[in-house]
Amino acid sequence: MLAVILAIAIVAVVVVAGTNFATISQTKNDIVTPEQAASYEGDAIVVLGASVFADGTPSRILQDRLDDGIDLYFAGAAPKIIMSGDNSTVAYNEVKAMKDYAISRGVPSEDIFCDHAGFSTYESMYRAKHVFGAQRIIVATQTYHLYRALYAAHGLGLEAIGVPSDYRDYQNQPIYDLREIPARTKDFFKVLLEVPSTFVGDPISLSQSGDITEGEEEQSN
Repeated sequence: MLAVILAIAIVAVVVVAGTNFATISQTKNDIVTPEQAASYEGDAIVVLGASVFADGTPSRILQDRLDDGIDLYFAGAAPKIIMSGDNSTVAYNEVKAMKDYAISRGVPSEDIFCDHAGFSTYESMYRAKHVFGAQRIIVATQTYHLYRALYAAHGLGLEAIGVPSDYRDYQNQPIYDLREIPARTKDFFKVLLEVPSTFVGDPISLSQSGDITEGEEEQSN
């Protein structure tokens, strides 16, 4: 019995280590500087959600992702921004906070699309392609998170680069780093199986106004 447990443990370690190595090694060269991304001519910048405070303002980690995406927008990297986050309940709405913040920074409302069902990194990438019809995207999030996001994007058939939003140190960074290890393994296999997102819904064209997505939260409740 001990030999079986040990064998299973060894296999698990090898699988986790292997999938993490593959995820990082296959995407590290697609993490670029803002200057490099400015000439990319993407369809959209995808800002990945994170926690918001009770008053509806972004947390520090989310604010940095938003500032990253907004700066890319004004640099001309892409003409649209997809705010992809969790709006799984009426009481919790990451994407509204994200859009409100971007508007306060001067981004036109019609250029901001709300993805209310971006419940996970993988689902945000899946929906960027299968709901919003994007082919070329720039992902805005922290470096530790970019590897997984870009791996999912590439595995789903998207052309994608990422720009790190590492503007400061985060108190919980060791926890984020540890949590990311099994998350990369999980998404590695989701990509392999091309698992559909929880919600897909009707296609939304990036050629129209992003304001049509402001009321889409009903699909995720």
